[in-house]
Amino acid sequence: MLKDILKPTEFLKDRISARPEIGIILGSGLGGLVKKIEITHSFDYSEIPNFPLSTVEGHAGKLLFGKLGRKNVVAMQGRFHFYEGYTMHQVVLPVRVMKLLGIKSLLLSNASGGVNPSFEIGDIMIQDDHINLFPSNPLMGPNIDELGPRFPDMSEPYSRKMIALAEKIASKHAIKVQKGVYAGVSGPALETPAEYKYVRAIGADAVGMSTVPEVIAARHMGIPCFALSVITDLGVPGKIIEITHELVQEVAGKTEPKMSLLIEELVKVL
Repeated sequence: MLKDILKPTEFLKDRISARPEIGIILGSGLGGLVKKIEITHSFDYSEIPNFPLSTVEGHAGKLLFGKLGRKNVVAMQGRFHFYEGYTMHQVVLPVRVMKLLGIKSLLLSNASGGVNPSFEIGDIMIQDDHINLFPSNPLMGPNIDELGPRFPDMSEPYSRKMIALAEKIASKHAIKVQKGVYAGVSGPALETPAEYKYVRAIGADAVGMSTVPEVIAARHMGIPCFALSVITDLGVPGKIIEITHELVQEVAGKTEPKMSLLIEELVKVL
């Protein structure tokens, strides 16, 4: 399994001019951040050995290297999802490659359904914890000892330091942010009203189909994580409406400038 990670790592090391300090997964709500990155190298996923291909509309499928806020970054323009049929090891392969390339922090974004009654469509939620409701875990199977321990600690899945910095940045720029727990589910079907109730009952504030596997893999390797979620629909009784992927993209697009500003400013102070 380590060989599957080393091959794309060596391919990229031979072709980039500087090692990245920060990894960014440009999920829903962060697509516009690409315009802020001074791109030095761009690779289609199809070029990189062992990389899966992103099949979701709105996910470009490129790995970008460059500078953001004077920091060397590597950014995934489109992520891989469990519901696309990939194994958990394929879903988190890019995060493991980023670690071997040298990243010290991982920043992520996603779209989610809000189940907290105080949330509104278009809100930005800083994730301070998560609940893994996927039917699998990226650490199942033989442990890769070179990456991390068999039983990694998950008492701080999201960096308290980065959360505090992001809250200060949001306050400075008058950006309203929520804070809460993200429940990760497999998808691709959106949740039923009863499932929304269940997710809320077990302690979540939002629910989505990504991020949790990547964060588990990153924490296994000792990488501090920070994640933003844009609330694109509400799973609150009386506020549930029919949702399409197009509507999700529309809401995420409107929120994107604020999300990008938060991430850009956070990168500067890390």
